[in-house]
Amino acid sequence: MPFTAYVFTSAQLVDIRRHCGYPLYGDGATVFPAPWVYRKYLAIEYRLQHMSTDEGNVVVNTYLANLTTLETAIPASSANLDTDQAAVWKHNRDEVAHRSQLFDSWRRRLCNFLGVPPGPNFGGSSNALVV
Repeated sequence: MPFTAYVFTSAQLVDIRRHCGYPLYGDGATVFPAPWVYRKYLAIEYRLQHMSTDEGNVVVNTYLANLTTLETAIPASSANLDTDQAAVWKHNRDEVAHRSQLFDSWRRRLCNFLGVPPGPNFGGSSNALVV
């Protein structure tokens, strides 16, 4: 049976790169690339261009769907920041932090599924550029 690569939309590719912590791709031209960043970028681009249809469906239907929901829930939780307690309802003071941690956990899962390290823009990443 011949291999058919999954074809992501441009918007899906942007979201995948962004969620994995990679900077925008633009037209693909490299401007002053740090060698280690460039190698990682090539790895994610290769994976995205050579993914089976079943794997692509998992990325879109499981990871992107959940990441979109989790990401939009973080700013939405700001509606509760002004109230600590109302009647029997008590605000979770750590709600934004908990939502951010859950979001980052799913971002790491996506990186692991793709088999690529988190990119240089991944929050809390251990990647650091030392000059």
